[in-house]
Amino acid sequence: MMRVHAFSFFGLFRKSIFVVLAGLFLASCGINNIPTYEEAAKAKWSQVLNQYKRRADLIPNLIETVKGFADQEKDVLTSVVEARAKATSTTLSPDMLTDPNAVKLFTDNQAALSGALSRLLVTVERYPDIKSGENFLTLQSQLEGTENRISVARRDYIEAVRQYNTELKTIPGRWWRSLMYSDNQPLVEFGITLEESAAPQVKFD
Repeated sequence: MMRVHAFSFFGLFRKSIFVVLAGLFLASCGINNIPTYEEAAKAKWSQVLNQYKRRADLIPNLIETVKGFADQEKDVLTSVVEARAKATSTTLSPDMLTDPNAVKLFTDNQAALSGALSRLLVTVERYPDIKSGENFLTLQSQLEGTENRISVARRDYIEAVRQYNTELKTIPGRWWRSLMYSDNQPLVEFGITLEESAAPQVKFD
């Protein structure tokens, strides 16, 4: 009787060891890399959206501060207002990051806002009273910080996308994708647009 119990115990023990070792083996083979990298990229994208929203929230106050001094620059002010409206009305949720058209529309609208905002800030150079105003200086500092955070957030997102997309294309990630994650698609990669790269920096000396 004791032999039967001992045999059952050791049999159960061996099975438990096998399950643990199998789990460790699968984990070490990167079975969870695809969903892990995907979630990391989506989290990085959320940070990009947060910084874009922060910039958009600063613009109305900037417009109010500037237009009181430079009413004659209505075309420049209007272009910023219109670009902001278009940029904020275009959403790009993490689930849409595999759609090249949606990504292009979003990034184009953000680039247009960057260009319009930069042209406004260049125009301000002609108005010393605006540049020296306390409200403008505060907004300028906040905007500079936000632009820097946007750059960092975008860089981090681009790197996360590179890591995720590489996992989908290379072994063993490519095997795990075919076996378990066939619905996972590469995320759209994007860099800095021509308009953004040509836009003046948000900085006054």
